[in-house]
Amino acid sequence: MNSKLQIKSVTLADKDLKSGLFQYIMTLADGSRARLFYSNKPEWHLTGVTRLLNVPCPLCMKDYYCGCFEKNAELFDRQVNENDFIPASMRA
Repeated sequence: MNSKLQIKSVTLADKDLKSGLFQYIMTLADGSRARLFYSNKPEWHLTGVTRLLNVPCPLCMKDYYCGCFEKNAELFDRQVNENDFIPASMRA
């Protein structure tokens, strides 16, 4: 696993229970931040990742939009699920 992409914390940013959409702010160990988009319809799944431009991308070092985090969405989703960053009670 890429050590630059270790999730440190995940916090709820916004939710729309009617449409089943949730937004979380993910902070990585190096201080990078991204927005995670989840949907619970028809089942809980990650729909997108957008890097927030607080620091350059830890992978390509660009300080503008790049696709590095989107390419690693599966890695982020796996870490969120394995480390229970989003409690199961929030996913129901």
